[in-house]
Amino acid sequence: MKKRIDTLLTKTIEFKSKYGRKVKVLEVPVMKKDNPLYLKVNLRLHQLITKAANQNEPKTIYSFREHLKRTTKWSEYEEIYQSEELKNNA
Repeated sequence: MKKRIDTLLTKTIEFKSKYGRKVKVLEVPVMKKDNPLYLKVNLRLHQLITKAANQNEPKTIYSFREHLKRTTKWSEYEEIYQSEELKNNA
């Protein structure tokens, strides 16, 4: 019997900040609107994009996954990314 592993699709969002720099937000999970986590993810994404768009610093690439690690409970983060750890790095 083969084990089915669902892979999470992610996307990259690119935009220009109010200072004219190109900004990328990586690892944004793609979710259906009927997913119970959809609203939470969109709110967190909006927070990160607003923060990135208003900062005038050289950083131009942001990881949404890392942002969620810092701003959500671990259980919520795992629900969103459905991370499965492999035993013995296999």
